[in-house]
Amino acid sequence: MNFTRWSARLPGTQRRAAARTDMALSPDRRADGSVPAARAEQLTDEDPPPPDVPSVDELPVRDVLDRVPALVALLHGPEHRLAYVNDAYVSAFGRRDLGARAREALPELDEPGLFPLLDQVQRSGRPRTLKSRKAPDGRSYTFTCTPVAETGDDGRDGRGGRDDRGVLVFATDVTDHAEAAGRLRASERSQRETAVTLQRSLLPQKLEEPDDLRVAATYHPGGTEAAVGGDWYDVITLGGGRTALVIGDVMGRGVRAAAVMGQLRTAVRAYARLDLPPHEVLQLLDGLAAEIDANQIATCVYAIHDPNEGRLVYASAGHLPILVRDENGTVQRADEPTGPPLGTGGWLHTSGSIALPPGSTAVLYTDGLVERRDEDLDEGIAALERALSGAGGTPQVVCDRLIRSAGVTPDHDDDVAVLVLQHPARRGAEAELFRNAALELLGGVEAAPRARAFASGVLTSWRFPTDLHDLGVLATSELVANSLQHGTPPMRLRLRRTDRRLIIEVTDGDDHLPRRRRAEPGDESGRGIAIVATIATNWGSRRTPGGGKAVWCEFVLQKP
Repeated sequence: MNFTRWSARLPGTQRRAAARTDMALSPDRRADGSVPAARAEQLTDEDPPPPDVPSVDELPVRDVLDRVPALVALLHGPEHRLAYVNDAYVSAFGRRDLGARAREALPELDEPGLFPLLDQVQRSGRPRTLKSRKAPDGRSYTFTCTPVAETGDDGRDGRGGRDDRGVLVFATDVTDHAEAAGRLRASERSQRETAVTLQRSLLPQKLEEPDDLRVAATYHPGGTEAAVGGDWYDVITLGGGRTALVIGDVMGRGVRAAAVMGQLRTAVRAYARLDLPPHEVLQLLDGLAAEIDANQIATCVYAIHDPNEGRLVYASAGHLPILVRDENGTVQRADEPTGPPLGTGGWLHTSGSIALPPGSTAVLYTDGLVERRDEDLDEGIAALERALSGAGGTPQVVCDRLIRSAGVTPDHDDDVAVLVLQHPARRGAEAELFRNAALELLGGVEAAPRARAFASGVLTSWRFPTDLHDLGVLATSELVANSLQHGTPPMRLRLRRTDRRLIIEVTDGDDHLPRRRRAEPGDESGRGIAIVATIATNWGSRRTPGGGKAVWCEFVLQKP
């Protein structure tokens, strides 16, 4: 084969002859001082190279290509007929029949997808490259297809049409690089899976199910290119029919953010057991976040639902506003009050409230659901409001619809956590299972027998069995007596039943919380709370907003 008839137009290179012509200097330019004389002498053709070192033009091209470690094949014409393969190609794939079309002569180029590329190079006259493609021999190659043109006898390129064009295929073995990149990707996947596993293990495996609310939550980690973040959520039943709901986002990514998230979530559950107001819980979390890592901050919303109040009392530490949709589809945004993120210190958090009537749905979420690089954050929240306005169904259905409306996919660039809660509007037979009754405790010692009579009548009307009726009246008597002896007006008795439990609660104006203690035989007091703790399934106390306290107990109902 005569390689002197072909000229390859490699990208970024020129023919040696053209380069030598461009670099030659005329006598008048050598004299103008623009190029040093020594350099000018090196660029002239007057001094031939040493006889033992041949010039590039004199090297036999075929011998060079036969000895390069890369795979080389030359294809001619629009049918891509094989004109040449070098020794490296033959060693890799065996001998090939010259003159045959590439699809028959070089079938190994089909799997990497080179045949369509050959046509593109033939038509456009521009080089194309396919990086790190696996060939049938199991090795990986980077293929570069470069257009070449046949030269005439006068040494000029013949560019009359496609018939005199060819394609030079140059394949570099990159197997080691591909395997190293594969190992790196596998290591990154393994690290990310570890972080995601840690993240998911720190989230609640199963949400607690309050009597008066229906809840659902979802968590979507960021895409494969994004390290896992520190989003979390939780649902905590506080007793007495009340429920705490929390959602937060630790700034940063990776295992460290997930670990900080786990510590904060554990702390929230511990503080929630103290039955503190939302702003006091955030105040404690603020100090803890600073102790865990002074450089790590987090946003958080902590809310409490009390079925007796029909409201959601909440406090926010730099988090996005809660959204509430009423039964008619109107969405309200709970904007205030909002303090700085946890870990910043020096801020007194305050609590706010938003109505959560029967039939309403509330949504707590992290910024991954609404924040986009190409739009304002308020626009994302407004879009979420519109999506929530038309989202009906169960809490899980609402979760899924909000995720879809926000365009969250497996390749999403940020973690997303969503917590949806509904206060169902109960009607008919179901409504009979959720009842309330209250009595203002007025007067002196006569309030105790009046409270017992009231509780007996209510429990009878609710058709409780005799044993539960008697236990409920006894618990009411002890709680009211304790309030009359140690509390201050105003005092109130409240009875509540759900489909799962009976709740008895007494409130008064004194904020001193009772505690269970062992009464000595000669003591005249100190046995009331002990009796309540013994007969009831659970009991507790908390301070109420504006001063005062509430003491409650509950009995779990047996399923019929």
